[in-house]
Amino acid sequence: MIRHTVVFSLKHAAHSDAESLFMKAANFLATIPGVRKFEKLRQTSHKNDYHFGFSMEFVDQAAYQLYNDHPLHVAFVRDRWIPEVSKFMEIDYTAY
Repeated sequence: MIRHTVVFSLKHAAHSDAESLFMKAANFLATIPGVRKFEKLRQTSHKNDYHFGFSMEFVDQAAYQLYNDHPLHVAFVRDRWIPEVSKFMEIDYTAY
């Protein structure tokens, strides 16, 4: 199992319509084959300066690669992520 996580901040003002539209647009990521346990998260800690997170799981590396290469994911990164995200950090986990 691979848990794919990303923490990020948006270029949009907090609680703005643009922020809401971005987060709503991300819902379709859960429909890409192989994605399990998709979550959209709001950061609550003041220990870092990221504001949001996405988390999802994949049964194996092959499923994760299919997601990364899927046309809907590629389009989301190109059309929404790159123009609207100000910074991010990806962390992928497997069981220890």
